[in-house]
Amino acid sequence: MYTAQRRKRIAEPEKKVTQLLRTGEACKILCIHQNTLRRWSKQGLIRAYRIGPRGDRRFRRDDIIALLMEKTKGERAHSSN
Repeated sequence: MYTAQRRKRIAEPEKKVTQLLRTGEACKILCIHQNTLRRWSKQGLIRAYRIGPRGDRRFRRDDIIALLMEKTKGERAHSSN
C-alpha cells in the first residue's frame, strides 16, 4: 500500500532530526537530580523547550551531550591537579 507521497518520503534523504528528551531522560544521561536540571534551565546554563498545554520541559539531546562533555572536561582538569 505505497502511495506516491509515501514513496517520495522514503526516497528523500533523511533530515537530521533533533531528539527532545524529557527531564528524567536528560538527568539519567547527566547523572544529576531533576531539580538540578530545572535550576540550570532557569539560570540559562541549558535551554529548555516548553511543549504542550502544561509547559513540560524538553531538552535537546545535542545540548545534553555538549553539557556532559563540558562537565566531564572540567572534572578531568580538576582531578589532574
